[in-house]
Amino acid sequence: MKKEYDSASEAASVAGACPTENSESVLAYLWHARKRHEFGSKAWMLSWAKRILALPDLFVLCRRRNRLRRQGASLGSMAFVGPLKLIGPAHRLHMGAKSSIGKAFVMLHAEVELGKCAIVNDFVTLLTASHDINDPAFARTPSKITIGDYAWVAQGAMILPGVRIGRGAVVGAGAVVAKSVDDFAIVVGNPARPIAKTRSEVAFEYTGVDSMVVVDAWLHWSWKGRP
Repeated sequence: MKKEYDSASEAASVAGACPTENSESVLAYLWHARKRHEFGSKAWMLSWAKRILALPDLFVLCRRRNRLRRQGASLGSMAFVGPLKLIGPAHRLHMGAKSSIGKAFVMLHAEVELGKCAIVNDFVTLLTASHDINDPAFARTPSKITIGDYAWVAQGAMILPGVRIGRGAVVGAGAVVAKSVDDFAIVVGNPARPIAKTRSEVAFEYTGVDSMVVVDAWLHWSWKGRP
C-alpha cells in the first residue's frame, strides 16, 4: 500500500519546492505532490477519474500561464489566471505564489501586484489609471494597485487606481474601492466602506489555487466522507 499523505503541504515537502518555470514543472509538482491511494481501491479509481477529466482544463491553465510569462508577466509558483482581459503590457503584472485571478478585467497602465495566496474572483475590474479632469489635455494618471497576501476580492468588485488592499482583507462582491483597505478589514458597498467585523489575524493556511478543481483533484481529493 502506498502512503496517503495527510495534507498537500506534507506531500509538497516530499516533492520539493513548488516549481515556477513552465507547464511541465507545474504538472511535475502536481504529480509528485499528488494524494496517493491504495492501488486499485475505489478511492484510487475515483481520484484518477477526476484527474483525467480535469486534465484538459489544467493544460489550458498552464498554457495561459506560460503565454503571460513569455509576455513578461511575473508569476509566482502555482499562480494561475483565468481567461482575463488585459489592457497594457503584461510585464506590469506581478503575482505571488498560489495567487489567482479569475475571469477579470485588468488595466495595466501601471503595475498590479498580488501577494501570495491572494484571490481575485470573476468579473473583478482592476483600474490602474484615470484622467486629470483639470488638465486641458485630459492627461492620464496611472497609479499602482497592490493586493496583499491572503486578500480576497470578491466577484464583480472594482478596484480604482492607487488602492492598496491589505493583508487578509476582504472586498465584498460588487464593491467599488477608491481608498486603500487596512489589513484584515472587510469593506462593502459603493463607495466601499469598512464594516465593524474584521477577519481574525491568524496564520492563514488556505489558498484559492488549491481549491480549484484541476488542482484539488491531485492534492486533496479523498473518498472519505463522500456520498
